[in-house]
Amino acid sequence: MERTFVRFLKFNAVGGMGILVQLGALAILKSSLHLDYLPATALAVEAAVLHNFVWHERFTWADRLRENSLRRFVKFNLTTGMFSITGNLLIMKWLIESLKMQYLLANAIAIVLCSIVNFVVSDRAVFRAPRSESQPSI
Repeated sequence: MERTFVRFLKFNAVGGMGILVQLGALAILKSSLHLDYLPATALAVEAAVLHNFVWHERFTWADRLRENSLRRFVKFNLTTGMFSITGNLLIMKWLIESLKMQYLLANAIAIVLCSIVNFVVSDRAVFRAPRSESQPSI
């Protein structure tokens, strides 16, 4: 349990940096490049997913590296990446169009709502513990 808590803290530290990447990319894509907020959100989320994968592999789950990094990256992108993009787009659309919320605030809320699912999926599927670590000893 303690190990999971420490890992969750590491996950959130990486996520905090990823939030800065995502919000910065979103602001640039929307304000400077004048993209609509939905495509800008999808691209910004993917930038954060790339950033977070590198840091999760090197910091959060560095003790669990067994398989090829490319395979893990594909798994990460197909699970947490797709969930993050889909979740962010749906939440952003609702917050902006229904509640008339400012796009950066709406994106910050979407990030928080998606993060717990992303931790569980990353911990249990993408960076899964070796069999001996995941099964309690008797």
